[in-house]
Amino acid sequence: MVHMPTVNSTATPDRESGMEHLQAYRAAGGGKHRANKPIEVRARNRRLLITAAVLFAAGIANTDSKAQSGPFAPLAGSWSGGGTVMLDDGSTERIRCRAKYAPIGPTMEMSLTCASDAYKFNLGANVRAEGSAITGSWSEASRNISGSLQGRGGGGSYELVASTAGFNANIALKTSGSKQTVTMRADSQFRGANITLSK
Repeated sequence: MVHMPTVNSTATPDRESGMEHLQAYRAAGGGKHRANKPIEVRARNRRLLITAAVLFAAGIANTDSKAQSGPFAPLAGSWSGGGTVMLDDGSTERIRCRAKYAPIGPTMEMSLTCASDAYKFNLGANVRAEGSAITGSWSEASRNISGSLQGRGGGGSYELVASTAGFNANIALKTSGSKQTVTMRADSQFRGANITLSK
């Protein structure tokens, strides 16, 4: 009786070749995935940077929107011009002025500096509007005085009173587009000022 050799059916050349191809494919796929990883990281970083830029721009837009929609919006920005000031002795002098208004919602920080060859004042104020009522504080740096500020107004037109011990001044401020007038009448320090400003 002749015994035939046993054939191992799980080790055929075709199957071995298929296994080699599968292993090579998996290895190639794994290498490709590793090669793409830095690209994915860079793409993710770009997305993060874009998101941060959008949030930053939205914050600026939100702040600007508050400034533009508040009761002091018509004043926002830097202004310059000139006018005249009347002193205690009745004399008048030409003055050059610059003003800056920084409104945020119902509040505003402002400064008004005027000077001539022999005279200067530097008025600063922080105010808040509740409806048409305005309250706040003011200071004059060159004379080191400060006090309270109150009045009424809106839409670019305001009537205010600046007060402190021994000093009161009425301030009228009217704004129309890029033109602004400031009129001040005081009972001491100086008699008054008439100022015209533009952006």
